[in-house]
Formats: sequence, C-alpha cells, structure tokens
Amino acid sequence: MTAEKAPTRGPVLGKPYVARLLIGTMVARLPTGMVPVVLLLLVADQGGTSSTAALMCAAYGLASAVGQPALGRVVDRYGQTTVTWVATAVTSLAMVTLPRIDSTTQTTLFTILVVLAGASTPPAEANLRALWPSVLHDPQQQRAALALDTGSQGLIFIAGPPLVASVTTFTGPGTAVITTAVLGLAGAAVVLTSAPSRRWRPERITSSGLLGPLRSLGLIALLVALTGTGVALGAHTVWAVALAERSESAVLLGLLPAALSVGSLAGGALYSRRRWPGSLTAQLVVAASAFAGCWLPLLMNPGPTAAVAVSALPGLALPALVTSAFLTVDALAPAGTVTEAYAWLIAAIGVGQAAGTALAGQLTAHPQFGAGLPAAGAALTVAVLAAAWSWIYVPGARARRGRHRRVPAHRSHRASARPA
Repeated sequence: MTAEKAPTRGPVLGKPYVARLLIGTMVARLPTGMVPVVLLLLVADQGGTSSTAALMCAAYGLASAVGQPALGRVVDRYGQTTVTWVATAVTSLAMVTLPRIDSTTQTTLFTILVVLAGASTPPAEANLRALWPSVLHDPQQQRAALALDTGSQGLIFIAGPPLVASVTTFTGPGTAVITTAVLGLAGAAVVLTSAPSRRWRPERITSSGLLGPLRSLGLIALLVALTGTGVALGAHTVWAVALAERSESAVLLGLLPAALSVGSLAGGALYSRRRWPGSLTAQLVVAASAFAGCWLPLLMNPGPTAAVAVSALPGLALPALVTSAFLTVDALAPAGTVTEAYAWLIAAIGVGQAAGTALAGQLTAHPQFGAGLPAAGAALTVAVLAAAWSWIYVPGARARRGRHRRVPAHRSHRASARPA
C-alpha cells in the first residue's frame, strides 16, 4: 500500500475542543499508570508482603477490565455527564480512603476498596472516542485524532510512575494515593465540563439486549484478535525486566517501556498525516502484520543499547493498528452500543497484557522463549484477523456524524462488500 497526503484542512489540534479533550482525557487516565505503583508502595509502607501487593494490583486490574464495559453500557443508555461524574467520585473516594486502611490487619476491607476503585474507574478513553464524530465532522480528521489519541497513551505510563515515585519520596505513599485521585478527578472535570461532552447524547434504542455489542460475531473476533496485541505489550514489559536483570542495568527498566511509548507517539503523528488507501479491513491487517514484524528483532538477543532502539519499532506500528481497530468497532457495533464496544476493545487489550505478563513471567528462565512471546502474541492478532476477514470486513474508513448516528455500511457490508 502507498499512502497519500491527507487533504489540508488545518491541524487537528487547532480545531475547537480537540486539545482540551485530549489533554483532559490523558490527565483523567493518569491513574491507570499510577495506581499499580501506588499500591505496591503503599502496601510495602504498611509492612505488607510483595505477594499481597501483587494481589492488590491484580485485583485492581481485573476489576477495571470488568467495570469499563459495564460503565460503557450505562453511558450508552444515559449519556456521559452524570454517569462519569458518579464513577469518578466513587473511584476517587475509594482511593483517598485507602491510606486510612491497614492492608496487613484489614486486608478484606483494603481489597474491597481496591476492587471498588478499579470497577468504578470511568471509561474516559471510550468516552473520548465516542465524542470525536461530534467534534470533527471530517472522517480523515477523526482518524487523525484517533491516531494522536492512541499514540499519546504511552505518555501515561512514562509520566505516571515517576510522578508517584517523586511524591512518595518527599511526602510518602499516602500523599501519592491522594494525588492520584485528585488528578483523575481534575482530568474528568476538564472533559465533562466541555460543550461536546455536555451535549453528547446516546442513540435511543429499545434495548441493546443482554449481550449488547457482543451480539456481533465480527466484533467478538476483533476482540479476540486484539487480545494478542495485549499479550505482546505485556510480554515486552517482562522481557524488559529480565534484560535489565541480566545486564545489571536498572535504567533499562524505564528506558525500554519508554522507547515503546515514544515510538507510539511518533507513529501516531506520522500515521495521522496520511490518507491510507484500500478497505479499512485491509489497513487493519497490514498494520497488524507490521506490528508483528517489528517484534522479530527481539529474537536476535539485542544488547542494552540496541534493545532500546528495537523496542521503539513496534510502537511505530501500534497507532495504525489500534486506530484501525477502533474504526472497525465503530462500523461493527450495533446501534446505541458504541461506548460499551470501545470499552470492550480496551478491556481486551488489557486482559491480553495481563496474560502476556503472567505467561512471560513463567518464561524468564528461558530468555529465547521470552523474547519470542511478543511476536507470538502479535502473530495471533494477524491470524485471527485473517481468519475472520468475512466477519470483520468494512469497505472503507467511515465514521459517524452527529450525535451517535450509524453509517448504513455496517449493516450490509458482509453481504455486499468484496475484499480489495
């Protein structure tokens, strides 16, 4: 495929509300990168064991993965404002209460608060992606905004953990917990008080059914495929830890994930500047193939310096993959379920990351297998997408306009479209 320059319509970040929504959502999502570190430090400060801290992190991650689609469904029914404010208030209150509970003597109550904080985490990312059609009416600009959004997500994990470490060093983990809650609340306020969020209304439907967007076989196949992408990302984190230990270089613990995030930021900027030809499904498969191929250099057992450069490569392809996946969700999700569908995709990647982390942890004694796991996870994405081509096929990169209007293509593409 060759890319064409997108038509000049002015920079996307210069459009009304775009920068505000991007920055507000990023601040609202900073707790995603901060809470695991906060929990580790808080439990250790209270005299808890590392196994207890790990259990709390796992409980938070699992609760968030379950809660995001559930909250997305409520948003699709009642709108963003009230639902997200309530969710933000609950998760913030749970977080600020944690330092008052001793994880060693009040473990059950501490766990309940952690689960509550995770389950009530507002679906900020899914909310933002549901807003783009009402903020940017040109489909290419919507694609550009999605790419910038996806590419910048890595900054959450670059800025979040160091911020926690800095606050903890000077004031203790209790203050770091409160800082995390305040940032989530502040970011939500920036988005929820904006005109696009206040005006957004879900499409009125009789009922989305018990399964909601999951009644679409194509969407289920897409979720399974993107789980493999999450496996690659989670396995890379463990590979970075193992390489840092083998090289006796603690700095690699931060440099390798940061390189992936910087690559993602650059990839998002580059991807958003081009109009990509072919069907949306072809773009999705090509991006997934590029993402898988970018993991192969890890099999060459690179040294510390080369490993930093190699880690940036998958990041370059990640925004194209995730952006194409979200646009496919937009086309496949049944009417009135788009926020929940977005949340399911985010949860699928998160579940994959957890699985990749756990599996890679079992392979640390075998570095050659650990280095191949990211490529294997990414290859799973390609294989599932190729196998489910007829279910997920979308003839072009289309986008909704207005409040929540669906394009007719998503209903009929399976019957009428022909692969390009």
